[in-house]
Amino acid sequence: MINYLSKTRQGQFLVIGILFTILGFILSAVNESLSRYPFYIAIFFLGFFAAKEAVSETIHDKSPNVDLLMILAAIGAVIINYESEGAVLLLIFAAAEVLEDYATNKSTNAISELMSQVPDTAHVLKSNGEVIEVLTENLVVGDMVVVSKGEQIPIDGFIDRPSMVNESALTGEAVPVEKEKGDEAFAGTINEGNVFYLKVNKLSSETVFSNIIRMVDEAQGRPSRVSKFIDRIEAKYVIGVLIAVPVFIFILYSFNHLDFKEAFYRGMVLLTVASPCALVASATPATLSAISNGAKNGVLFKGGAAMEALSAMDVLYSDKTGTLTIGEFKVTDYEIDEANLKEVVYMEQQSSHPIARAMVAAFKNINLDSVREEPVEEAAGAGLVKGDIRVGKPSAFEKFEDPHHYQDKAGESYTTILVSKGETIVGYFSLSDQIREESAVAVKGFRDQNIDVTLLTGDNKIVAKKVAEEVGVNHYIASCLPEDKIKYVTDSQNNNKVVGMIGDGINDAPALASADIGIAMGNGSSVAMESADVVIVKSDLSKLLHSFNLSKKLSRTIQMNVVFSISVIVILVILNIFGLLSLPTAVLFHEGSTILVILNGLLLLRHQRLEQAG
Repeated sequence: MINYLSKTRQGQFLVIGILFTILGFILSAVNESLSRYPFYIAIFFLGFFAAKEAVSETIHDKSPNVDLLMILAAIGAVIINYESEGAVLLLIFAAAEVLEDYATNKSTNAISELMSQVPDTAHVLKSNGEVIEVLTENLVVGDMVVVSKGEQIPIDGFIDRPSMVNESALTGEAVPVEKEKGDEAFAGTINEGNVFYLKVNKLSSETVFSNIIRMVDEAQGRPSRVSKFIDRIEAKYVIGVLIAVPVFIFILYSFNHLDFKEAFYRGMVLLTVASPCALVASATPATLSAISNGAKNGVLFKGGAAMEALSAMDVLYSDKTGTLTIGEFKVTDYEIDEANLKEVVYMEQQSSHPIARAMVAAFKNINLDSVREEPVEEAAGAGLVKGDIRVGKPSAFEKFEDPHHYQDKAGESYTTILVSKGETIVGYFSLSDQIREESAVAVKGFRDQNIDVTLLTGDNKIVAKKVAEEVGVNHYIASCLPEDKIKYVTDSQNNNKVVGMIGDGINDAPALASADIGIAMGNGSSVAMESADVVIVKSDLSKLLHSFNLSKKLSRTIQMNVVFSISVIVILVILNIFGLLSLPTAVLFHEGSTILVILNGLLLLRHQRLEQAG
């Protein structure tokens, strides 16, 4: 904060104003007439930016604001020889303005500091073996970048060998992630393994970090409904106060028989306490703090309205693959003799299918030296064929002999692969998509808060039921087409439910766009992410649960701020009507309430750390 005050013109003016205000009070004990001049100088510096804002909005935008009320109150105090009160009024008001500006910059800087971690240059390996240094922004898709141990990765791309990558800057998780050959690594993360080559797959403007910056910038320009409502009524409220003050002075002077100076003094008190400074600051700093908190924890909100909608969510629909599950198959059961197992692994090595990769990974230590090297053919819709060995889905083996009843395994698990030799089935493999460990915890967290969680999947009923049971969702609906997902979303909305939808694929994009709060997984399609209101960078549902709790806390914080702000205004106005409030006391309580409201909003920046500490 001290650094911020010294580097910004607004902060510097505040410091100068504080010094002259202190000097004024010191001189007032010696020479009251002489003390006026330091107060005048203090009022100039403390009111400079408020006056500039007041004139700009009033003349150019034809929209008077709270700055105008504060400037008029300070001028009024000077007119009736209350320079010290005018200086203190503007001092606290300027301090509140600087604090709110600091809150806004804190939100942006938290992300900018993250972005600054991405290197400006990269070492590119040329076709002749030469390594040259180029600007990151000049990298193109297909370039081969050399990333040494301990270096930050300059751009998104695929690595050419296993490594350990620290992704804490991106996800907040301190434990390094194991990356296999062909896995994607992201700009700004750190290579903690040995040197590797990175094949660029995105331009610098398209990386995950670049998207974070873009989305947070856009988010700050999309206020919540509460913020928009406050902004909408501010000008009308200010005009109402400007009308009420002279009427109040007239009533006190004409009907209460106060002298003009006393009536005018009470009018300046009303002008001060009726100003909606705290009310105006109730939503924006808190919302920006919450958006910043979410971004630092791997969840990107496209504006305050998105976070506001999340806090009101009643129903959460979720896709399966890549959302509740990892989207990668794993062998869970098999039965086959060793000789045929080797043949199968050899054959699957020739395929790039996800199931083939899973089977090769499951038996990566098996010795294939005894396997004859023969061509492996891919039979359309039937699997792989090598000589008299066939590997494929059960429907391709309906007329084969099955002495061990391996065909009965089909339907008992997510995916069954059969193996035949000649016309006889000699083995089977059961594979399943892996449930994300954090999914069940997150689903339970949502259900504990009375959120109806429903699985929408294009998979069959057996698969849907099994995933639903493992994850713990309330309901599941199988064999869903994209239009079916939209129908369920709109049906719930027609029943006055606030609907959230999570997905990661192109087929989820229409439902994401239709939902009140569309939530895209960060490893999903760009179409899904563009259609969504929220993006979970690392596809971790526990992050969404944290953000849901954060959104609820934001909603409570804004409500608390609004109620507190209005209560302070009402109490101070009533006290002034009965003549029980002096200008210094009015300034202290009114502007103090503004600072408290802003500080309460800033606490949302620390929401995650407080949870962890607990």
